[in-house]
Amino acid sequence: MLVITGATGQFGRQVVEHLLRRGVPAGQVAAAVRTPARAAGLAALGVEVRLADYDRPETLRAAFAGAGKVLLVSSTGPDATRTAQHRAAVDAAAVSGVGILAYTSVTRAPTNPMGLAHVHRATERYLAGAGLPAVVLRNGWYTENHTAALPGAVARGSLTGSAGTGRIASAARADLAEAAAVVLTLDDQAGRTYDLTGDTAWTLPELAAEAAAQTGEPLAYTDLPAEEYRRILHRAGLPDPVADLIVDADVQISHGALAHVTGDLAALLGRPATPLSATVADALRG
Repeated sequence: MLVITGATGQFGRQVVEHLLRRGVPAGQVAAAVRTPARAAGLAALGVEVRLADYDRPETLRAAFAGAGKVLLVSSTGPDATRTAQHRAAVDAAAVSGVGILAYTSVTRAPTNPMGLAHVHRATERYLAGAGLPAVVLRNGWYTENHTAALPGAVARGSLTGSAGTGRIASAARADLAEAAAVVLTLDDQAGRTYDLTGDTAWTLPELAAEAAAQTGEPLAYTDLPAEEYRRILHRAGLPDPVADLIVDADVQISHGALAHVTGDLAALLGRPATPLSATVADALRG
């Protein structure tokens, strides 16, 4: 049995869908979710739906029962809460006798300077000491983290940020979900670590230029000091922790935190990673 946590989220659901496309029988896939009612669409496909609440360890043990492999999709929220949730999931997997646990970490977790990397480093350390066979998927930056804002930016004629000309070797969420599905269907993965980035790195000015080329509308990138960008995000209604995370990410991008390119993603997919232009087109259509 393959158990996918967070299976009603954007990433987890796509992992389930990719497993089914790869020929894994639906009866051998379980969607572990906080709210089972939200997984009705997966249940209709024949996928087993199991209650799994990161804050209720007893549900995790039941959700992981009989699992040969579990994909632990990292949770969201405050760092301390996420770290505790991940530890509870690792403990539950160990107690349940899971054959191998795959964890969605972040690219270059040991040295990544982004604030969001702290939780992933802590989880990787805990996982390494748990004595549980594991494979680590160090997911790169989602291209959608920036392309989601394009329709509004095109309407305004301006794309803003604090990343300067820092390069971003991002990957489409669907590619990273497919790579996770591939790993879950492979043997001999215990002890492996994959650093999953796109094939090329781009800048926010290049993103603006691509959107302008596709729409025929002028779009310029405006680079802002971090505090000014934070104020804009606050005025847009984003909670302080979310705004702080976005600004921190941009600042670290400007220092080269996401510029590196690896071949791990393309190797797992057996094809080139989805190019920036395709994800931009998807965002503009949406």
